[in-house]
Amino acid sequence: MENYVIPGILIFLLAFFVYTYNRLVGVRNMADTAWANIDTLLQKRFDLVPNLVNTVKGYMAHEREVLENLTRARTAWLNASTVRDSAGADREAAGALKTLFAVSESYPELKANQNFLLLQEELSGLESKIAYARRRYNATVMVLNTLIQRVPTNLIARLLRFKLYDYFALDSEQAREAPAVELQGGERK
Repeated sequence: MENYVIPGILIFLLAFFVYTYNRLVGVRNMADTAWANIDTLLQKRFDLVPNLVNTVKGYMAHEREVLENLTRARTAWLNASTVRDSAGADREAAGALKTLFAVSESYPELKANQNFLLLQEELSGLESKIAYARRRYNATVMVLNTLIQRVPTNLIARLLRFKLYDYFALDSEQAREAPAVELQGGERK
């Protein structure tokens, strides 16, 4: 009987190691896939930005700052190298789009433009998909980070150099506030 105890313990430890490693890899791959889905949706959104800017440019000559903010957010996203950078660019773009659509209310001709309406509808649908993808990514990251931090899987995660993932989150309380739009006499100041 004693001859089987040590090999049994070794087999158990090996099985636990393999199971834990496979679980960590599986959840990490789910997080990577969830991030790729967000990235794809953000790419679609930012691909619409030049079309949107070109559509509204003629109508909103006085709203140059709004259009520049939108273009700046697109550039920030294109240059983003981390989840945190992408989240910041996403936050900027969402704020710029909200401001753009709020300001567009002052331009009846623009609100009647078919191309603008189609872009607005497509962006609205993408925003919903992005919100869902963010929630899914963050839920997966929570599972992965919990596995990496909990005993005993943290021992294997540390040994195999698994890293914690960043959440796709807003950077500050200020980012949670709605953008300010001041209208005077039908025009934005």
